[in-house]
Amino acid sequence: MIDAGALAPYRDYVLPEAFIPELPGYYRGKVRENYDLANGERILIATDRISAFDQGLAVIPFKGQVLTDIARFWFEATSDICANHLRANPDPNAMVVQRLEMMPIEIIVRDYLAGSTATSILPMYKAGARKMYGIDFPDGISVNEKLPWTIITPTTKAGHDAHDAPLSAEDIIERRILTPRQWDDVAQKAFALFARGREIAAARGLILADTKYEFGFNAEGHIVLADEIHTPDSSRYWVAATYAERLEAGRQPDSLDKDFIRNWVRARCDPYREPIPEIPGDVILEAAAAYIRTFEIISGRGFILPESLEPAPLERIRANLAFYWRR
Repeated sequence: MIDAGALAPYRDYVLPEAFIPELPGYYRGKVRENYDLANGERILIATDRISAFDQGLAVIPFKGQVLTDIARFWFEATSDICANHLRANPDPNAMVVQRLEMMPIEIIVRDYLAGSTATSILPMYKAGARKMYGIDFPDGISVNEKLPWTIITPTTKAGHDAHDAPLSAEDIIERRILTPRQWDDVAQKAFALFARGREIAAARGLILADTKYEFGFNAEGHIVLADEIHTPDSSRYWVAATYAERLEAGRQPDSLDKDFIRNWVRARCDPYREPIPEIPGDVILEAAAAYIRTFEIISGRGFILPESLEPAPLERIRANLAFYWRR
């Protein structure tokens, strides 16, 4: 298992951005750089940026590679449940995917009363809300406790410097974001994907507490899973062996996701109202180790560190993607 000390030489081996001017149709997302190709495909390059509280926080070594590797694992493990957009994986940080008409909503599936962002159910529940996302919640649920049922909490999909907003199933249909049939289909797929993720995570000693899915429509109008799936950025993973003990003690579960950084920030400021302090190097390396550990546990494979710091990540990516602008 790779620890933070082993990652010290790679502290600056990061991919903060991945702009490649030779590639067409550039769009910068919160974490990924996107390029639309003429043949109806899209290149997604996962950078090492970490985003939370509607802003960028830091760059984490190997984060983009971990996200890509884990997403590929889960796309393959769930392809029988829902078609996905993955077409090729020409670089550790890059995927070539089918271009879709994306749904303007995010689908979050939850099994636990958890979270720290503005759209998470835990802050709203602690503030006294008992009806959220069109769902009635009972009194008496403890922080990070399992919910009585698995739920879906959709949100709008905000762009840069904007905030996601909660939606109910009724909102989605009344605003004609999706038809009733489309909503039923996407909800069924989301529940089935989550059940598969929960099962595989449990077999590896992890709890998949919640996750986010993004879907789109292909040219035939069929629903296709897009973006990423069950990564440490889109999901909340807890260590099962220590969960009950930490819950009883009123402590946060041992997490293997970007909650490591989110919790560090929340302990030092209100990230929605106050400036976020610079995250120290040792915390960055601990976060990198947590991302890598998640990959190793889920995939059952060891993460191989590069033998050399050359070429830099962006140079390697440019070389591996040259085919797409030279063909």
